[in-house]
Amino acid sequence: MTDFFSIDLADTEATEALGACLAETLRPGLTLFLEGDLGAGKTTLVRGVLRALGHNGKVKSPTFTLLESYAISSLNFPLYHFDFYRFADSDEFIEAGLDEYFGQTGPAGGVCLVEWPDKAGGHLPSPDLRIALAVAGDARRAQVSACSEAGRACLEHLVRHDRS
Repeated sequence: MTDFFSIDLADTEATEALGACLAETLRPGLTLFLEGDLGAGKTTLVRGVLRALGHNGKVKSPTFTLLESYAISSLNFPLYHFDFYRFADSDEFIEAGLDEYFGQTGPAGGVCLVEWPDKAGGHLPSPDLRIALAVAGDARRAQVSACSEAGRACLEHLVRHDRS
């Protein structure tokens, strides 16, 4: 069983394609951490997920709103996109009441995609999948790590898709 996967992403389209592949694995209750410096491609990856699920509207980083919620008609659960970059203190996560979005399964639960998870300190649950994006010249590199059985299922799908 694979716990780690690394892939080079030549351009924006490749980053969005990784997101599209990831979209095929989403289930209620999943938490994905998206890590990397500014401009590493975190929001681009989320855009790829959303486009693959049929979202045609704008996809922007919720840097100022903290949360963008998406109700996708092809899913029976919501997708939540968080960005904690602006947190000066990790307790802002609790103060904003964001803990209620995490860990719910079934139709009432959603998928949580989290940019800058380190800014929420220990308040976040452990992720199912951790995706670290880094700039590599004009391209990007994604390192994907499974942190749970549900995360391993997602990772195995990504590995199978990459090999085909």
